[in-house]
Amino acid sequence: MGAVRAIKAFTLSEIAARIGAELRGDGSRRVWGVGAIDTATGEELTFLANPKYRHHLATTKAAAVIAGQGTEVGPGVALLECADPYLAFREAMVMLYGFRQHHPLVPSAGSGGESDAGAGFARANPRATEISSRASVHSSAVIGDGCIIYPFAVVEAGASIGANCVIYPHAFVGRDCYLGASCVIYANVSLYEGCTLGDRVVIQSGTVIGCDGYGFATSGGAHARIPQVGSVSIESDVDIGSCCVISRAAIGETRIGEGTKIADLVAVGHGTTIGKHCLIVSLVGISGSVRIGNYVVIGGQTGITGHLKIGDGAQIAGKTAVVTDIPAGMKVAGIPGVDHDLAKRNAFAGLNLYELSKRVKQMERQLAQLLKNESPEQP
Repeated sequence: MGAVRAIKAFTLSEIAARIGAELRGDGSRRVWGVGAIDTATGEELTFLANPKYRHHLATTKAAAVIAGQGTEVGPGVALLECADPYLAFREAMVMLYGFRQHHPLVPSAGSGGESDAGAGFARANPRATEISSRASVHSSAVIGDGCIIYPFAVVEAGASIGANCVIYPHAFVGRDCYLGASCVIYANVSLYEGCTLGDRVVIQSGTVIGCDGYGFATSGGAHARIPQVGSVSIESDVDIGSCCVISRAAIGETRIGEGTKIADLVAVGHGTTIGKHCLIVSLVGISGSVRIGNYVVIGGQTGITGHLKIGDGAQIAGKTAVVTDIPAGMKVAGIPGVDHDLAKRNAFAGLNLYELSKRVKQMERQLAQLLKNESPEQP
């Protein structure tokens, strides 16, 4: 098994028209896929969005390069010039590959039972709901048209699943959960009771939504658990990576705003609100009751203390410790988080603390000697 092959081959002229690029080169040349700029073959496209890889332009063997205007490429390589190469690359990927297909349940040959469907299968009736006989779906659950529920998935009482959703094996949809249309819940995802998902939400394997928040009252040296009776609401077009945890609120709700994209291994504490179209990279930990605005970017391994407010458009560099509110539009970095430019100066100043400490000690010895020499002699 190799890399995924494109749905079909397209000419460079067809691709240029689709992605809104100006073609310089042979428009009749056909490509079957997309490759990295240093490994692409003559049947593949590549792209340049990061200038770090510009040195590969002279040696790439790709059929064509998607790049910014005025880019120069090697002989025999076509250029697809555009204003936003990364977005154009995305459009080319959709054109060539489409998105992952969720294959239907089909009977295995001669068995009368169910088996996994391989590549190339298409649903005979895309509107027909398919529920595996090995899935556990409560009789009171509402399942919309066109859904696929795979073996060993569990849908509990009172749950409502919108049209064209896909629930993979060993996923758990708890009591009274609501899923909008076209959601994809991958294997081993757990949605605790009462969670709400909008349309087109995608949750990758191993993620837990709606577990109890970290709420305890300490008395007499013991920590008493507080019932977590709130909920989790995830708005439309949210993507959540693998092995994330989004805790339910003690009271009220934990909310993830429309279009926000969360990478793998992210923890969101109870009662936190994340705004629309935020980007949250892997290994971020967000404590409870944080208010995050719209279009916020949070770099990997960042930790955010509870009960803070982060304004719209703020950008937080990776490995930042956020311990105070961040105004809208501010860029922060460092431990603790401060203005990004100040954080860089602090980091540069601390690159060789050992050498600095030696110099300080030497100056201290010199100063002590000077003071000794200047002190009056005792009679």
